[in-house]
Amino acid sequence: MNKDQLVGTAIMLASIAGILVYGWILFFTQWSLLLLQLTGFVAVAGVLGILAWIGFTLATTPPPKPIEEIEKEIEEELKKLEAEEKKEEKQ
Repeated sequence: MNKDQLVGTAIMLASIAGILVYGWILFFTQWSLLLLQLTGFVAVAGVLGILAWIGFTLATTPPPKPIEEIEKEIEEELKKLEAEEKKEEKQ
């Protein structure tokens, strides 16, 4: 068994153990309401945290240059290269 298979097996066993512990707490202890509240909070906080990160990224990233401006820059560079080539040909 290689390292990846060992890690995969460990993850699988830990996940199954987590499912069993979660189910046991949810159905057979007095902590079920707290567990549901924590689960709901973590799920909502995770989704809203991701949305906040996306919003922050959109708010702080400068907008890209318009295509027309990029095309003009490319044309100018091509003209410079052509001018240099003509100078080299004359020499």
